[in-house]
Amino acid sequence: MHCRILGAPVQDGAGRMGCEMGPSALRTAGLVATLRELGHEVEDLGTVHPEPAQPLPHANEALKALPEIAAWTTAIAKAAYRASAGAMPIFLGGDHSISAGTLSGVARRAGEQSRPLFVLWLDAHPDFHTLDTTASGNLHGVPLAYASGRPGFAGYFPELPAPVDPTRICTLGLRSVDPAERLALTEAGVTVHDMRAIDEHGIAPLLRAFLERVAAAKGMLHVSLDVDFLDPSIAPAVGTTVPGGATFREAHLTMEMLHDSGLVTSLDLVELNPFLDERGRTATLMVDLTASLMGRRIMDRPTRSY
Repeated sequence: MHCRILGAPVQDGAGRMGCEMGPSALRTAGLVATLRELGHEVEDLGTVHPEPAQPLPHANEALKALPEIAAWTTAIAKAAYRASAGAMPIFLGGDHSISAGTLSGVARRAGEQSRPLFVLWLDAHPDFHTLDTTASGNLHGVPLAYASGRPGFAGYFPELPAPVDPTRICTLGLRSVDPAERLALTEAGVTVHDMRAIDEHGIAPLLRAFLERVAAAKGMLHVSLDVDFLDPSIAPAVGTTVPGGATFREAHLTMEMLHDSGLVTSLDLVELNPFLDERGRTATLMVDLTASLMGRRIMDRPTRSY
């Protein structure tokens, strides 16, 4: 497969500093070399730079860095669209606000190819707030709402060329959802599998049902992997730790099933904060999970020592 790597060192959307180092940490942990060892052609496009920020006054006084995130979203959307031409783009965050741009760009590409875009959101949070409903004001909590065309972004974020149909979105691993988001997810028809659903049914049947829908529609699949999808005991390098996340094997099984499906056309790796890591263990795990998604078999996994 032809892969294009694109760094988006955004930290303005998070509540603490450090995510801007994420792309460098993923590269240092060997992402490019790992993909090449698996036989993929890898093109590293370097780093996205934001558009100039413009003043954007808003009635919600809690909002933080709205001009900066809007500027980043514009730049990332353009870069994501270009990177998705004839290749699988892998976007290195940065906080999860980058997905406002990556989803906009790949949805535009899918629309031009007359194929539906599906989204698998692997995260402790649904990031389904609008600019009006967020109480924290941290804009890594809005990208999925924006990309699916929820109201309240017009005049602030760039206009969406092709909103993602929310009924084609599956959130997996949720365990921290605000009341406004819970209502919005239900109204929009997003498929929601929280950690209780995973505990009761196992991750495989929930994911398999979603992948069957994607395959039946001949869809393209964007996967957005947030570090806090994982339990903090195995992935401490994130500023939004929530106990009770996916285990090592649940995460790898998810990636292995995604590879087997042959449906994934783009990938986000987000919210890695190397400042909070332990000797690079989270960055290494994110690279290993990407390797499972891209074809590394369980029998071929190298021994790791921490």
